[in-house]
Amino acid sequence: MPQPPQQIKRKRGIILSSKGWQRLQNAEQQSVSQNNLGKAFTLQELSERTGLSPNTLARVRSRKVAVDQQTLENYFRAFDLSLGVDDYTDSETAIAGSRQQVPLSGQLSLGSAFYVQRSPIESICYDAILQPGALLRIKAPRQMGKTSLAARVLAQAREQNFATAISSLQLADSTVFIDLKRFLQWFCAIVSQNLGLPNQVDQYWDDLFGNSYNCTNYFEKYILTEIETPIALAFDEVDVVFDYPEIATDFFGMIRAWYEKARYGDGKSDLWQKLRLVLVHSTEVYVPLNIHQSPFNAGLAIELSPFNQEQVQDLAQRYGVDDPEDCAKALLTLVGGNPYLVQLGLHHLSLQDVTSKQLVETAIVTDSIYSGHLRNLLWDLQRYPELVVALKRVVLSPIPVEVEAIQAFKLQSKGLVRLYNQQLVPSCHLYRKYFAQALATA
Repeated sequence: MPQPPQQIKRKRGIILSSKGWQRLQNAEQQSVSQNNLGKAFTLQELSERTGLSPNTLARVRSRKVAVDQQTLENYFRAFDLSLGVDDYTDSETAIAGSRQQVPLSGQLSLGSAFYVQRSPIESICYDAILQPGALLRIKAPRQMGKTSLAARVLAQAREQNFATAISSLQLADSTVFIDLKRFLQWFCAIVSQNLGLPNQVDQYWDDLFGNSYNCTNYFEKYILTEIETPIALAFDEVDVVFDYPEIATDFFGMIRAWYEKARYGDGKSDLWQKLRLVLVHSTEVYVPLNIHQSPFNAGLAIELSPFNQEQVQDLAQRYGVDDPEDCAKALLTLVGGNPYLVQLGLHHLSLQDVTSKQLVETAIVTDSIYSGHLRNLLWDLQRYPELVVALKRVVLSPIPVEVEAIQAFKLQSKGLVRLYNQQLVPSCHLYRKYFAQALATA
């Protein structure tokens, strides 16, 4: 008996790939910078430009709901891009992958659909890193997106054929901070390794000279000479060095000297102009540094703020949650636009583990979606009794509180408080509620 002809399986649609999303974001960001005064496009503005409805655009940007190929082609064409085969994937593959997603923490991958552009900050950073001898400083409390931004700055540099590397100073164990020599030798070695160069510290280190001189010589005679292209280096968690004032004074003074070397106009300036530096830190500098020897009053300073209503609502649409506007308002009221806490909330809302009302009402109970994060903050805080006392004063007070400067800087770096008229208030309602209860008997 003849077999009936097999039906061709209908293709159910396509979804933006990580590469496609990154290309589209970069093109949008460039257009925002050039044509929209640095202000991110609203869905309505994108709709007018692309000819796609706001609802369709939200589906595309969520990267969870399949659309037809023509839709993506129209979106890409609106930003002078051509849709390539690497810019999308079939819906079944993408959706299967999305089901395996875990709550987001740490650096977001370059192709992440959940990275929120902070226009015009990205464009400013991208332009800055291309300048000879650039120094870029990115400051914000923990989990505000500093490392994700730094990674994108380096990615932009790689597009221009720069050699790049990102090094976290938090990876240095306590033995590295025994003295300046040990720290700077580790610093040279880790940069070499991250750039793919052999460690040759022993060959370039001469104890007849000072440690800062030896480190500078290592960069000048080896790293900057060995690599022909410009080099963009990002150093994450530089706050770690603040706890070692004797090392901090010489180390940051050396970084400032490198910045100045690119501007001397002598025979070595061209070499130092190849070096572009990104310093990432969470707090104000609380070690005494000579104003003329500090890198923290040179170069370009970028300070990241919490997400606003528009950004949270855009992110809610990408997660595909019901009623993005109401979800955004609820999250802003609870967590104040903290990027990590917003992402965590939207992740669970998108899985329908919890409603926005339940999320707010159960925020500080022992099994809430934020309970693990809150416990970790408490455990970390309890290592510093003076910070416990200071934070308790802040969360229990109905008005802003004045706190000793270094304690204030440290609480800000942890994201627990924010400045209000030169005094401190809790950074969000969630932290006020939780720590008022947790520290009541402290």
